[in-house]
Amino acid sequence: MTSEYIDERDGGLYLAGTRVSLDSVIHAFNRGTAPESILRSFELIGSLERVYGAITYYLANKDQVDEYLDCQRILAEKLRAENPLPAELQTRLARARQAVPQR
Repeated sequence: MTSEYIDERDGGLYLAGTRVSLDSVIHAFNRGTAPESILRSFELIGSLERVYGAITYYLANKDQVDEYLDCQRILAEKLRAENPLPAELQTRLARARQAVPQR
């Protein structure tokens, strides 16, 4: 499952030639973030063309990518359950999240 804009490495999907995960771009896109804002958030992508290329790849392969994202979510949940953050850090993160204005 690769293209000109997407590489598969170590079981993960990344924007070609970068360490930026496809997950990061697609989650932002699905939240309604504009491609220009995605590029500002992940400058290592390098160009707006590559952001649009990743989005186009997602839309053309939506079922497979959604399945991949579900597997990644399950893996992340499993890792969090097996390796919980210390209570103090959890408290600090919760406070920081509450301080961030919601859109």
